[in-house]
Amino acid sequence: MSYCDWDTTDELCLRYHDEEWGVPLHDDRGQFEFLSLEVMQCGLNWTMMLHKREVFRACFAGFDFDAVAAFGPDDVGRILETPGMIRSRRKVEAIINNARCFQRVREEFGSFDAYLWGFSDGKTILYNKHADGWIPVSNGLSARVAADLRKRGFKYLGPTTVYSHLQACGIINDHGRDCLRYAVVNSLGPTVEKRRHLEKDIRHYE
Repeated sequence: MSYCDWDTTDELCLRYHDEEWGVPLHDDRGQFEFLSLEVMQCGLNWTMMLHKREVFRACFAGFDFDAVAAFGPDDVGRILETPGMIRSRRKVEAIINNARCFQRVREEFGSFDAYLWGFSDGKTILYNKHADGWIPVSNGLSARVAADLRKRGFKYLGPTTVYSHLQACGIINDHGRDCLRYAVVNSLGPTVEKRRHLEKDIRHYE
């Protein structure tokens, strides 16, 4: 089985790849957790996020966005003092801010799920050549979503971070064609094929 160039030496990475990454996600708490993990990951690596995931869940009330939205300065201090926690006040405060923005999106659209999947008309996008390894770090879609999130007050969610989130929650299927998960993900909901060169603002790894 191919692992899409993932670290095959780490059990948590393999389990995440095999069970979560790219699966169409339609649960708002799950969406908030993935978004928050992306915030914490900025400047760091994803393997570390997976190994600290239970610490994050303990700090952020199991990623209950309503509970997190009510956090205040004392909660920030508590979180920063938690053993194993990444001690970035700005990231912690960004997640609390994002929980409040998340609530407002839910009020407007009924769910964050409806809002985010609206960018792809509820379909998983299959960009040509991505399944053959031509995968960018961001593209026009992630830039549009990031700009809209920024307009709504979200923080630490730029085009690259948002692209990672779109991959994680199944809006973009970037499993390799030789990976068993590619076909599995495609079987879980409607898909749409798009030509990658039609997306503006594509940025690749340097």
